Formats: sequence, C-alpha cells, structure tokens
Amino acid sequence: MSNAQKYGAGIWHFATYVDRYATDGYGPPRTLLEMIDMAGQVEDLSVVDINYPFADPSISLDQVEDALKRNGLEVIGITPEIYTRKFAKGAFTNPDAGVRRAAAEMIDDAADVVRRFGASYVKLWPGQDGWDYPFQVDYQQVWKHSVEGIAELAEKHSDLKFVIEYKPREPRVHMSYDSVARTLLGIEKMGLPNVGILLDFGHALYGGESPADSAQLAIDYGRLFGMDVNDNLRGWDDDLVAGTVHPIELFEFFYTLRKNNWEGVWQLDQFPFREDPIAAATSAINFLKTIERALDTLDFAAMAEAQANHDAVTALDMAREALFTAYRK
Repeated sequence: MSNAQKYGAGIWHFATYVDRYATDGYGPPRTLLEMIDMAGQVEDLSVVDINYPFADPSISLDQVEDALKRNGLEVIGITPEIYTRKFAKGAFTNPDAGVRRAAAEMIDDAADVVRRFGASYVKLWPGQDGWDYPFQVDYQQVWKHSVEGIAELAEKHSDLKFVIEYKPREPRVHMSYDSVARTLLGIEKMGLPNVGILLDFGHALYGGESPADSAQLAIDYGRLFGMDVNDNLRGWDDDLVAGTVHPIELFEFFYTLRKNNWEGVWQLDQFPFREDPIAAATSAINFLKTIERALDTLDFAAMAEAQANHDAVTALDMAREALFTAYRK
C-alpha cells in the first residue's frame, strides 16, 4: 500500500495570492500553465485538482493536457468556481433562479472536463451558499435548494462522482454544508450513490471536529470519496503546511484511513502566501511519507486494545513512538 501511495495538490497551491491588506498580491500572477509546470517540479507529486473555468479564457484544454503530460501529472478533480462575485448570494441557494441555473451550467461544463481528463470527480465547494444574519433566509428553503440542486446534477451525470467539501464558514458566515454531520444528512436525503464527501482536514479542525472521527463517520456511511490535508490554529482556515501544528491529529487521521482500508490520493490544500510553493509542497509530502512509515510500524492490535480500554496514555505513547521515530528515517 505504501509503495503505491499517490500524492496530489490543488493547483491553487502554486498560485500567488492577495488579501485585503496586500491587495497588490504576494507575487506576480501566474498562469495555469505556469502553475502546472511548478507542480511538476515537486518530487512525488503526481495528481492535481484544477479550478474551472480557467482564469485565462485563452488557455485551451489541449494546452492544459499538454502541460500535464510534460509534467507527468494526472487530474483527480475539477473544481467549478461557484463561489465568485456572480454567486455572492449563493450558487445552489441563490434567490435568483437564473443564477442557480448559471451555477448548474458551469458544473455541467466542469463535468465534461472531468470526462476529458479522466478525473475522479467534480468537486463542489459551495462557499457562498448559506446566510450571514438572523432572519436573512428561510432555512427550509435554503436547505431544499442546497440538497435538490446537487442531487439534480448528480442524477444528470450519473457516470461521475460528485464530492462536497464542507466548511463551517468563510466566505459566508454560515455555510449550508458546514460540518460532516450536516453534509451527510444532505447526501443521505439525496439518496444517490455518486455523491460523497471530500474531507478537508483543516475544515474539520476549524469546525471543532476531530478529523479522525469525521473521517470514520464518513467512511461508516460509505461517503468518503476524497480528502485533503493542511493545518491551522483552529480559529481560522489558515491552510498552513500539513503537519506543522497538529501532527498527532494528522497521524490519527491517517491511522483511521489505514484501519478502514481506505485508499485514495493524499492531497494537499495549502495556501503558501509567503513561502515558496515548491518547498511548501515538498515539506508536506515528506511529512506524509513519515506518516506512511509510522503506520507501517505501528502495532494496530495493541492500539486497538488500548482504545478498547480508553487508555489515552498508552495509545498516545504508541502513536508518538511510531511517528517521531519514523521522521527522516
């Protein structure tokens, strides 16, 4: 299993960023093709998630395919940008039916790109769906739009997988899909086999969840279709380099995946505003490889026994021994 593990990253990892203070950005803009070429420089990185539509409309699918091939990269998912200014009041939950149709049409196009690149899924991050103030929305109507909008698309494109990446807040103060439990409720209501969760480790932390528990819940319902990792200080979605703040919880997260025989790409969702993106990706992947080595040496039976007794000290001693001795082994 370890030898076959694939590592991926959202292509935005290699972009340059702005915030509300450095409105001139933290570096010169990069094109999608330049970002793909940078991703190709990261050893062991073989998979990328790509936003759609492309920021530069002059870039063709053929050009993207050529860039992927020359860098030895595959596409795991296409992320339609249903969170931009046009969708400020929501994509699925927008009060304007025309805007909701526009979101659906963009996702239809993204589905075609998934097929073109042989990707695994359409990734939905409905960041603008939800509300900000008390009394702002009819909660029943907003939830109905959230569930029915995705279900209609998933049923239409039944040959593809759709993953929902939940997040507590930002940009909306309350996002419709804000937790693993609420997202699972929506998916179960849809009742379709091709809709699942993409579990962002940092979003689970930020939402006050234990990421390993979130993963187990999604697995128990057969809905963990993808995952990505990063880190934060739990008060915001900082998208820091994976393993730099919560290494033990990250190890527990991957322990849970291994225990359940969950196989898939270990993907980065990091935003290195001030760091070199190639170095940041390399650092994260090196730590993920440390976790792999630690999982190979961890005594799963002994861990299960400690957990059966709720023996935190013994369990953590085993976890730390495995993880810290595997570092740079």
